[in-house]
Amino acid sequence: MDTRLALDLTVLLLVANGTPALTGLLMRGRWNAPLDGGHVCRDGQRLLGSAKTVRGLLSSLVATTLLAGMLGFSWSYGITFGCLAMLGDTISSFTKRRLGYQISCARPVLDQLPESLLPLLVLEPATEAAAEIVVAATAFLALDLLLSSLVKSDQARCR
Repeated sequence: MDTRLALDLTVLLLVANGTPALTGLLMRGRWNAPLDGGHVCRDGQRLLGSAKTVRGLLSSLVATTLLAGMLGFSWSYGITFGCLAMLGDTISSFTKRRLGYQISCARPVLDQLPESLLPLLVLEPATEAAAEIVVAATAFLALDLLLSSLVKSDQARCR
C-alpha cells in the first residue's frame, strides 16, 4: 500500500468538501446563490437546500484542482475529483431533504460516504489504488465526523 497516495487522497477529500464551508465563512453570505435556485419539490422540501451554493461548488472545484496539481495529479484529475465529490455531496443533500431532515443537519455516514466514495471509486482506474481508497475513505469519515462535532454545536436540535 502507498501511504503517501492514501494521504493525498484524504487531503483532496478534505479540501473538496471543506472548502465550500470555509468559503462561506469568509464570504459572510455574499455570492451565496443556492445551487437549486430555491426550487421546492412536491414534498414541500427544497431540492437541495440553501447550504448548497454556486459559490461553494466553484470554490471546491478551484481549490481541488489547484491542490491536485501541487500533489502531482493532473489538473483534469483534480477538477474531476472535485466535481465527483460535489456530486456526492449533492446526492447526500437531496437524499436528506427527501427523508425530511433539516438543512445543514448532520447525518453521520450519509454525509460522508457519497462525497468520498464517488470520486475515489470513479477515479480508481487512474490511481489503481484499491487499498488506498479504503484508507482514504475511512480517514475522511473519521476526520469529518471529528471536525463536524467540533464546529457544529447545535446538532442536538436536529430532527
